[in-house]
Amino acid sequence: MAAIKGLEWTFDTVPMIYEKIRPGYVDEVYQTIFEYCPVDALSRVLEIGIGSGQATLPFLQTGCKYTAVEYGAHFSEQCREKFKGYPDFSVITGRFEEVELAAEAYDLVFSATAFHWVPEEAGYPKVYSILKRGGTFAQFANHPFRDKGNPALSEEINTLYREYYDTYYNKKRQPLQEYNEEQARQKAMTAKAYGFEEIRYALFSRTRTFRAGEYRMLLGTYSDHIAISEPIRTEFFTRIEEAINRHGGEITIYDTIDLQLARKR
Repeated sequence: MAAIKGLEWTFDTVPMIYEKIRPGYVDEVYQTIFEYCPVDALSRVLEIGIGSGQATLPFLQTGCKYTAVEYGAHFSEQCREKFKGYPDFSVITGRFEEVELAAEAYDLVFSATAFHWVPEEAGYPKVYSILKRGGTFAQFANHPFRDKGNPALSEEINTLYREYYDTYYNKKRQPLQEYNEEQARQKAMTAKAYGFEEIRYALFSRTRTFRAGEYRMLLGTYSDHIAISEPIRTEFFTRIEEAINRHGGEITIYDTIDLQLARKR
């Protein structure tokens, strides 16, 4: 879902639901990162926007010294409890662009479906400054695309978005487009403008299938959906759930995960 600036706070209102329903990432993402930037017990790693920790465990399992920066206080506390078995894990609560971090301290800085909340002109230079020379910046994100195999359901849901979401936000709905390689390339090349080199990117795909109630729960973890006021939000979600039930009771989401890698000179 597209990010609407100023809604970062919404995620921290649903930490347990977020933990239950939001997806992790495919193994190939981590394999690609570790091939580009080996991580071990001597490495220092920083994650920007840990959320409920969907992307965290593969890095922690290397034995590295791990710091997360998380804007949400509830998410921060949730992750302290979740990863308390890792003595070198810590969380700093605050906005990445505002917290104090040591210069040239980290071997790897990464962000999973979170860096788009950080202003570009503040985020990239700060990442560059806190990385060691030769250090790596990795960002990856999940881009869901609604059921391609059930066009009648997808069109009905589009109609509901026009009726509820577009009316609420006073915007005109743009045609849905599946995330593509050119978007991933352009995103990767942004780092070059801030002094990074050895730019690489990759795309990975998967599908997820939800029952109607599960999909309703997923919608309740999207920032722009959480921010819709009641009773509009409940009616909107209920009608989407009813539509899914009328069309077989399940909806399949086609995910594209993009990964960008860059190295500090």
